[in-house]
Amino acid sequence: MLLILCVDLDDDLGRKTEFDTPVVGRDNVEEAAVALANADPEDSDVNVCFQGVHLHDVIDDESVEVAVVTGTAKADVSANRKVGEEVDTVLASLSTGEDVRALVVTDGAQDESVLPVIRSRVPIDAVRRVVVRQAQDLESMYYTFKQVLADPETRGTILVPLGILLLIYPVAIVADIIGLPGSTLGVVSALIGLYILFRGLGLEDAIDSALERVRVGLFSGRAQLITYVVAAALIVVGGVGGLETVNGMADPQPLAAVAGFVFGAVQWVAAAGIVAALGRITDEYLAGNFRWRYLNAPFYVVAIAIVLHGLSAFFLDIESVGLSYLAATLTAGTLLGLASTLAFAVAEQRFSPTGDSESESELIG
Repeated sequence: MLLILCVDLDDDLGRKTEFDTPVVGRDNVEEAAVALANADPEDSDVNVCFQGVHLHDVIDDESVEVAVVTGTAKADVSANRKVGEEVDTVLASLSTGEDVRALVVTDGAQDESVLPVIRSRVPIDAVRRVVVRQAQDLESMYYTFKQVLADPETRGTILVPLGILLLIYPVAIVADIIGLPGSTLGVVSALIGLYILFRGLGLEDAIDSALERVRVGLFSGRAQLITYVVAAALIVVGGVGGLETVNGMADPQPLAAVAGFVFGAVQWVAAAGIVAALGRITDEYLAGNFRWRYLNAPFYVVAIAIVLHGLSAFFLDIESVGLSYLAATLTAGTLLGLASTLAFAVAEQRFSPTGDSESESELIG
């Protein structure tokens, strides 16, 4: 038996008409298509439904059934899940002992993203994409352009960078009139480049989530917010210190330049790591999630800093620094890391009332 599945991933049929989905049966699908056409004649899912009815009528060499399945308005993972549930409902309603195969009808690539969900339930023989033929004249181009720009996401993608580009020339004129430096044009260009880069890499969500974390940190009293700012400042100072060390060297080779940068920056970066770790430990303690093992972080940072300081000093051939100092720093860093790990592991086992059960659950997980 061939099942013709008309896919409406964003649930236009359910949102714009009174039909409950899934819609099963040739006459029911036709009525649903007419209802959707009356509600929104421009909706492409109308053509999907009518295409399903058409295929039902022209295929006469085997038993055929047609159905419309829908997702949700967001057309995301939840929409795919809902389509799968409705496909299960359709398959359960078919009173046939034959093997069922599917012919999927969609109106574009977005709806076809649900094909793996359908294929996991019923074999797919073919996929038919419905493309509406339009007159290729000026009026049709204008109408298409107008419809595209009516979409909020499209407006943000096309009109915003276009508007910024058109502002470059007037900004340059104004900057010249009021005597601003010529770098103004470069600043504007940099802003455009950053905007396009953020849009291209999809970093808007990451920035929004970072700002939300900052807002939550401000109003929930998290020490991490302050310690991270201090740590960032210390890292900047360390970078400056490393560059000053490299600039004070006479014609350094690449390896020596790297060693000089590490030697000048390592103590500041280590201080940044300790400050950040202490902020995290403080927040975990205040939240009631403190574990003794969290105290390893500052000691690990110090151990790594000792090792890096010894290595960088050795490669710089600093006077009074030789193999003995390198061996001492490597040994000290290793012993510090191992000692802190062992000490806090013992402390967690002895002083944490839930330490044993948590360790067992972590091993099982």
